[in-house]
Amino acid sequence: MASQTQIRSFDAPGIYLILVQGALREDAPYLDDLTITAQYSEQGAPVTLLSGTLTDQAALMGVLTALYNRGITVLAVNRVASA
Repeated sequence: MASQTQIRSFDAPGIYLILVQGALREDAPYLDDLTITAQYSEQGAPVTLLSGTLTDQAALMGVLTALYNRGITVLAVNRVASA
């Protein structure tokens, strides 16, 4: 019997973690009310963790596009749970 995998719906709200290179300002309006946490990588370089709920995959793409348009390098994107 094949194992069942959990099917995720990307057209519903989800909780995301987005790791970017560098330090971001905490008042960036293009981040859709995500929590901004400054951190350091294992190599000691500054990175920023963005976390919070996004309404759907289109909202995620909006955040990623805003980061791209500002030349910010995205290191990782992880959907950790449904909201």
